[in-house]
Amino acid sequence: MSDEIAAPEQLEGAPHPRETARLVGQAAAEAAFLQAWSGGKLHHAWLLTGPRGVGKASLAWRIARFLLATPDLDQGGFLAPEPPTSLDVPPEHPVARRLMAGGEPALKSVTRTVNPDTKRMRKQIVAEDIRSLNGFFQLSAPDGGRRVVIIDDADEMNATAANALLKMLEEPPARATLLLISHRPSGLLPTIRSRCRTLRLGTLDADQMAEALALSGVEVKGDPAALAALSGGSVGGALRLSLMGGLEIYAELVALLESLPRLDRGRAVKLAEAAAQRGAEEKLRLLFTLVELLLARLARTGATGAPPNPEAAPGEAALMQRLSPSPAQARLWAELAQSLSARTAHGLAVNLDPAALVLDTLLKISDQAPR
Repeated sequence: MSDEIAAPEQLEGAPHPRETARLVGQAAAEAAFLQAWSGGKLHHAWLLTGPRGVGKASLAWRIARFLLATPDLDQGGFLAPEPPTSLDVPPEHPVARRLMAGGEPALKSVTRTVNPDTKRMRKQIVAEDIRSLNGFFQLSAPDGGRRVVIIDDADEMNATAANALLKMLEEPPARATLLLISHRPSGLLPTIRSRCRTLRLGTLDADQMAEALALSGVEVKGDPAALAALSGGSVGGALRLSLMGGLEIYAELVALLESLPRLDRGRAVKLAEAAAQRGAEEKLRLLFTLVELLLARLARTGATGAPPNPEAAPGEAALMQRLSPSPAQARLWAELAQSLSARTAHGLAVNLDPAALVLDTLLKISDQAPR
């Protein structure tokens, strides 16, 4: 049975996680999995956790490819090959070819699906998505081999789906490995977490980010160090910033705040109108994300007495030192970030006029600036 791969969360213009030939910055997680496999202690369920965009899905696909392409160590007797030292599988391997084509019968990818009634993508993984695995497990595995399931991501399961998965974890199918991706494992059922072995992935530093972006196959626009700083070490976040012009938007915010304490209203209106254009909903959300990030960097500057290093936009360090010269001012910026986050979320939820919402946000930042 060919497995059609759905990718509702894939960023347009970025490669699918199955296309990642080499994972940068997550050697510890890969080594932990290999150690368990080589030691004959392969757990039936793995929980891949860490911030968004650091490579959890890419690691899940690498593990799946490895498990389906690599014979067990006890096969072959004294002529068995040496244990592998990496999860790499040659791209010409039949399993690798089938995975790239979305036609590997021993793999099932579970994501949010389209509601047949509304013809729209669901906002959650529902019980029928999980229960469909029963039929997958009942089929004879090719050559008596393994079966692998990737759930991307487990945070999106509704309560009924989570309970259905729990039953599978309590009575796992033979020679099956489930890989659960989670950005917020604390939100999962404790009983699900307890039945999984956890692999935690960390963020990338500037050098690792530059290497990962170079390997992504995406034409990256902007300084990798600035992308690493603004994305918090998340490759997915950095690609999103690059593809959506995030560095340019952040630079415009910094330039606009340089006019404080007397806000350049004309420039503010222009930014608000650009973010409110039809079809610019994702850029609008990105703008608010960058506003929150800018306020957080202002607060950190005042609290630590040191500006961000490296700068994410020209003139950022000097601006931060001027607008956040003390711990007291840092607290004001932190409080403003919290209140604006709640206000923005409410405004987007009730469909307030986007331009008015952006302009109101900028005016509140202006009001908080030291005179």
